[in-house]
Amino acid sequence: MAKSLLCSSTLNPFFSATLSSSKKNQIAYSGNSKNQTSSSLLWKRRELSLGFMSSLVAIGLVSNDRRRHDANAAILEADDDEELLEKVKQDRKKRIERQAVLNSAVKEKGYLQDLVYKLSKVGQAIENNDLPAAGLVLGKGNDTEWVKTVNLAFTKLSTSPEENTEVEAFNSSLASLITSVNKNDIESSKLAFVSSAGAFEKWTTLTGLLEQLKGL
Repeated sequence: MAKSLLCSSTLNPFFSATLSSSKKNQIAYSGNSKNQTSSSLLWKRRELSLGFMSSLVAIGLVSNDRRRHDANAAILEADDDEELLEKVKQDRKKRIERQAVLNSAVKEKGYLQDLVYKLSKVGQAIENNDLPAAGLVLGKGNDTEWVKTVNLAFTKLSTSPEENTEVEAFNSSLASLITSVNKNDIESSKLAFVSSAGAFEKWTTLTGLLEQLKGL
């Protein structure tokens, strides 16, 4: 009985200490576990925050790039609009200047109207195979008075390389026409007449005189 009590009294403190130590360890472990869990949550929150901030920065950069791109596009578009507007203004100015020249060229338009009349007469004569009649209208060479006055009108009213090219084509074809008619060559006369009339029509179209000459 004494041994039993002895053992009991001796062991109780040991078990008490062991249990106490075990509880402390459990509490400590529990505390460590909670601390670790809290730390883990904090790291996750920080990672999420960093990820979110990175996303915002990336979105901001993309937005800035888009804004810069849109701004640059708007500037280029504005430049294009200004260039187009300037071109329209210049074209309008040229048309006004050209119209003023045409309106003031009363004498020159009279020379050109005389040319239209002569070409009409020559064309009718060639169509009827009457080259002598065509020769009377044209004259004997390119130095006749009516050819000189027509070229004065061409010089005053031609303002572009394209118009001058058609003038050269007309004079070349007219010289061939006069030569062919005086040689009594009907086929060559027909070809030269078509070429000269075609060059003159192109010139009047380029200069804007086609409708004006029709109305005279």
